Amino acid sequence: MAPVTRPATESRGAQMFPVLEPVDIDRLHHFGEIRSYKAGDMVARAGERVAGLHVILSGEVRVVPHEADRRDETIVTHGPGAFLGELAQLSGRPSLVDAVAISDVEAILIPPSRLRDLMVAEAEIGERIMRALILRRVRLLETGVGGPVIVGYADNRDVLRLEGFLARNGHPHQRLDPDIDESAKTLLERFHVTPAELPIVLCVNGQLLRNPSENQLARCIGLSRALDSSKSYDVAIVGAGPAGLAAAVYAASEGLSVVMLDCRAFGGQAGASARIENYLGFPTGISGMALMARAYNQAQKFGTEVAIPEEAVSIAASDSGSFALSIADSESINARAIVIATGAQYRRLDVAGIEEYEGSHVHYWASPLETKLCAGQEVALVGAGNSAGQGAVFLASRVAKVWLLARGNSLEATMSRYLCERIAAQPNIEVLVETEVVGLEGVNGSLEAIRWRSHRTGEEMRRTIRHLFLFIGAYPNTSWLAASGIELDAKGFVRTDAFAERFPLETSRRGIFAIGDVRSGSIKRVAASVGEGAQVVAALHAYLSSLGAERTTAADPVSGANNV
Repeated sequence: MAPVTRPATESRGAQMFPVLEPVDIDRLHHFGEIRSYKAGDMVARAGERVAGLHVILSGEVRVVPHEADRRDETIVTHGPGAFLGELAQLSGRPSLVDAVAISDVEAILIPPSRLRDLMVAEAEIGERIMRALILRRVRLLETGVGGPVIVGYADNRDVLRLEGFLARNGHPHQRLDPDIDESAKTLLERFHVTPAELPIVLCVNGQLLRNPSENQLARCIGLSRALDSSKSYDVAIVGAGPAGLAAAVYAASEGLSVVMLDCRAFGGQAGASARIENYLGFPTGISGMALMARAYNQAQKFGTEVAIPEEAVSIAASDSGSFALSIADSESINARAIVIATGAQYRRLDVAGIEEYEGSHVHYWASPLETKLCAGQEVALVGAGNSAGQGAVFLASRVAKVWLLARGNSLEATMSRYLCERIAAQPNIEVLVETEVVGLEGVNGSLEAIRWRSHRTGEEMRRTIRHLFLFIGAYPNTSWLAASGIELDAKGFVRTDAFAERFPLETSRRGIFAIGDVRSGSIKRVAASVGEGAQVVAALHAYLSSLGAERTTAADPVSGANNV
């Protein structure tokens, strides 16, 4: 009999659902206001934006899944001293579950903005609340409760695209396969959906989307929302990878008003890493997603406004003397300073027809989503850096064999020693150096075989392999800066080296900074990116202070004060 898989959060019930003492509750009153609900009232409804965190003073609230076939399940019943909510309450996004008063209820309602204030002002209580909110979201992810339903086939590239988007953003979801799930067939019949129109997505609010873009899906589930173009921020951070997240955490915690945007998800390439073992403070390693999710929640805790997925397309000076950051859907953000942290884009293998298989059989990261597709099979992986090594080791525990192909004559020159040793110890990883992929074979977008050639012998080999993983480096994500006047180096990375006499990490345009992998001369490591994210905040403070000094001097060149 196969072992029973239990949720990782099962043993952490006391942390997930703590009960606050009366003395703790007394300290929370001034952060919110009293709300009353009659028995049977909906305290929260899935798909609708939450009003905030409810701290129960009297009565009971039952939390249940919104899904019709799971309405009889009880996630938890909150009584006096408990609090109702998960991470949606921190950011003011739609609830993922339903909550109904099963008796008359009186509660303190703490809105999202005041909840963030609570986290800072009441550190000990805030820590318990924050830990509970995170664990509750993890439980929803583990059990598949809440979020949209994707109807489509597991190996369809658009299904994988949408599942990957939701997974990378830490959002629960379900996928139903029309071939095996009766409920999927029922949905297709109800909405008159043909197989050619798949995948479809049914959002919690009842809206049906037919093969949506990531932005359309994000709007439907409330992950993104319209930006306030009338608001001016101290700093806008473009890119939510390690560098951008670090800058957001430090800037927001030091009192700057911060907005951070990313065109896909938080975490960047680091978030797609199967395991990071050389990051300070994690001797047993940590998945890239877990590390980046912690940083993402931390940034929101300190008040960073997040806009994902939102793509920046240009930077221009505004009439107020600050910057106007234009967004792809014609919106704009006003900020006194800009931090570019857009990282790099994955490099594509130069093989004919590769675009036919991308997203379904050719992958640029190795996550549990991709490994489900190739479990027990042979796979090929191209690359010789640390990301390739981490991916190969991760895949080796889940597939029959990994063919690791490298163009160089060894791995040692480009990969950390501990990864080289680990790869050598894996019996199902075969390393082929001085080898490159020369052809892909398949029918109708379904990969069937891969051909590669040895530079040493000239011999060509063909293997029946349906999944190819590429970790062959990246190029800077700076094409959107073409008309910005920001100076790039010969390879397209943003230059900061020639302008450090003004402020560290500043670009050729005053008030615009660059950090992380997108910056010319940066060290391509997670820790280095985090360090630059922290470092740039000191430069931001100095720059913003200089703006104030300039305004004062302009008002009165002699005394620095306005004459009356």
